[in-house]
Amino acid sequence: MTMPHVLCTFNPSPEQMKLAGEVLGSLADFSLLSDLRGDSRKRVLEEASVLLCESFAPGEITAADVASLSHLELIQLLFAGADNVPFTRIPEHVTVASNAGGFAEPLAEHVFALALALGKKLFPLHQRMKEGFFDSSEESLFFAGKVCGIIGYGGNGRAIGRLAKALGMRVEGINRTGNSESSCDAMGTLEDLSRMLSCWDLVVLTLPLTKETRHIIAGEELERMKDNAIFINVGRGALVDQKALYQHMKKHPEFLVGIDTWWSEPAHHGAFHLEYPLLELPNILASPHRADHVREMELHPLRKALENIAAHLQGNPLKGLLRREEYLGVPGE
Repeated sequence: MTMPHVLCTFNPSPEQMKLAGEVLGSLADFSLLSDLRGDSRKRVLEEASVLLCESFAPGEITAADVASLSHLELIQLLFAGADNVPFTRIPEHVTVASNAGGFAEPLAEHVFALALALGKKLFPLHQRMKEGFFDSSEESLFFAGKVCGIIGYGGNGRAIGRLAKALGMRVEGINRTGNSESSCDAMGTLEDLSRMLSCWDLVVLTLPLTKETRHIIAGEELERMKDNAIFINVGRGALVDQKALYQHMKKHPEFLVGIDTWWSEPAHHGAFHLEYPLLELPNILASPHRADHVREMELHPLRKALENIAAHLQGNPLKGLLRREEYLGVPGE
């Protein structure tokens, strides 16, 4: 019987390669796409039953390579976002699984790094001290007792909620079902979003980008938020209407914004670009999509992805299954 073949589109470190051998063991052969040339590349592409990708970003695998995957059963992503996956070029029988929550802990830390820096006004105060002004009269936000609203209460949302609880905050969430969880004080669905937004002091957006969620935060939603709310986006840039956000920030200077994911990023769009000069505003704190880039997380997300592949090879249920109908038609797909 022929051994199943797992084809990896990125270049793992030696430690990651060792982990792949440990988790997959005798379940499958494991190859790197970058090592393959000529006839061997064509053969392995045709034989591969599983494709392990980072996020299907441009340059990770060519359209011709995708067309050659004639025996493909599963695409397993290392990252959570699936808006780069070319679903129109992937046969319907192929299962696609994300690695939702694979980087939850560092992402949650980054959320509160942004939120605390904004709420405590650390960067403006630091700048004033550099300029020679020692003014301790300005008040900062006391997070204990405030409400943290998390739009996308999955693996990332739970990790964010745990840190919010540790600060003494009330935690409310939005998920697909609206089913309550013990770690959350109140839960709703996207249908409840407009009603719940007005109660939140800290609003964290950590949804995947789909047809339904594109511009889920636009002018109406921003107006429903508190004028002095803190809004953090660690999902995808296109979840937010950029023009509406810029206009709202100009209109409400006490409305504070932290962004780690952008509308146009080099990895996916070739360059960083903004349609509106958000970074010229004083009420924003920016980071270049680095929330999940920590050395200690080199193996943990990969282990989760590999264990999902092992489950597939053994005929067990998979985690992170994606519904292709939610992504077909997403800009960039």
